[in-house]
Amino acid sequence: MPAPRPAPGDDAPTPSTPPPPPPRKSAARVVNPEANRQNIIEVATAEFSQHGLAGARVDEIASKTDCSKRLIYYYFGDKEGLYLAVLENVYRRVRSVESELDFDHAPPEEAMRRMVGFRFDHHFQNRDFVRLVTIENIHEARFLKQSGVIRELSAAAVERVARIYRRGVEAGVFRDGIEPVDIHWQISAMSFYNVSNRDTFSALFGIQLDAPGNVARLRANVIESVLRFVAKNTSANPQT
Repeated sequence: MPAPRPAPGDDAPTPSTPPPPPPRKSAARVVNPEANRQNIIEVATAEFSQHGLAGARVDEIASKTDCSKRLIYYYFGDKEGLYLAVLENVYRRVRSVESELDFDHAPPEEAMRRMVGFRFDHHFQNRDFVRLVTIENIHEARFLKQSGVIRELSAAAVERVARIYRRGVEAGVFRDGIEPVDIHWQISAMSFYNVSNRDTFSALFGIQLDAPGNVARLRANVIESVLRFVAKNTSANPQT
């Protein structure tokens, strides 16, 4: 015998009852999508720098934000799109701060000293940046090559070095004939190595590279190395 049909007004659904509406998005997602996007990028920065592109999980990133996995894909397309956004963000962050510093009104030697010191400090204070660049080198710069943003930021960084260098040549304190990108390379190489190889170097030679006294000494050494490289009178002992 078939079960009796519910009387009109009963709470039991009938085949024609429409499905319940989907849950409403949180106010944060609706009102401030850019804040959500930045929150995702910050969390993803830590995940990618710790686990690499292959090891990072979008599920884990979503669990540490206020956003769903679906929303992450909506913003960035896929995991590789999110990884590229993270790369662009870490480059944009350092170049943005650097662009606000006044190098043009200081004497060339002092301006170069400030530039080198700033970049050394940035690398030391932002290990995630160094790890992400290392990971991108493992991928042979495959994702970085796709980014016009990073290329423009990097070209601007070299141009800042070039302006300081040209003023130094005109003032007679820097020797002529150096490519600005070579100065940029030297600054980056020493500042980067101090972070990328910190653990292995410290373990092999018993020198804790991130100890305050060692950081101060290495910072001074990097500044002096660059100033001696560009100095017209290489016998000078530039202030550090």
